[in-house]
Amino acid sequence: MARYLDVHPHDPQPRIVAQAVAMLHDDALIAYPTDSCYALGFELDSRTGADRIRRIRHLDERHHFTLVCSHFAQLGEFVQLDNAAFRSIKAATPGPYTFILAATREVPKRLAHPRKRTVGVRIPDHPVVRALLRERGKPLVSSTLLLPGEDEPMTDGWTIKERLDHEVDAVIDSGECGTEPTTVVDLSSGLPEVLRVGAGDPALFD
Repeated sequence: MARYLDVHPHDPQPRIVAQAVAMLHDDALIAYPTDSCYALGFELDSRTGADRIRRIRHLDERHHFTLVCSHFAQLGEFVQLDNAAFRSIKAATPGPYTFILAATREVPKRLAHPRKRTVGVRIPDHPVVRALLRERGKPLVSSTLLLPGEDEPMTDGWTIKERLDHEVDAVIDSGECGTEPTTVVDLSSGLPEVLRVGAGDPALFD
């Protein structure tokens, strides 16, 4: 059964944050709130997390996982940034955007697109996620909590626990977050291409 962690939405309790981070360190898959909607997340070093999310969401190997980072400087370790990409991301973060970029060698092959070698990155603006990232000091690998056959991501922590009780290891509940996933912008070709319009204003990339 999944562990249920009730966290304050604006002032996350350090003790509970530390418990969640310890579970991630032990290869846990968690459901957690973001500034756009709920997501599924695991540690970058996890050998099981990607396959578990693919199984839950019925995804194939071409799905772009997202590295959720705590600050802008961390991005350069995992994706290739030219000046244009640097400026675009800097202007939109932290916020509800995911950017697709060429992955560096620091990204495990199992997490990058098998042909393009690209990966998603984002810097969220949500106190709970930021507390998790600060405590662990490493990115989370993430995917929107959108179940097969459903049009909107799940928004309620207790409902998520009931639905995914035997699929995830923990659910972090800090109240309802949004129902829109991030706006996805592909910067891998040099020019921004909006692949999905979501919570972030796409007009920044017109």
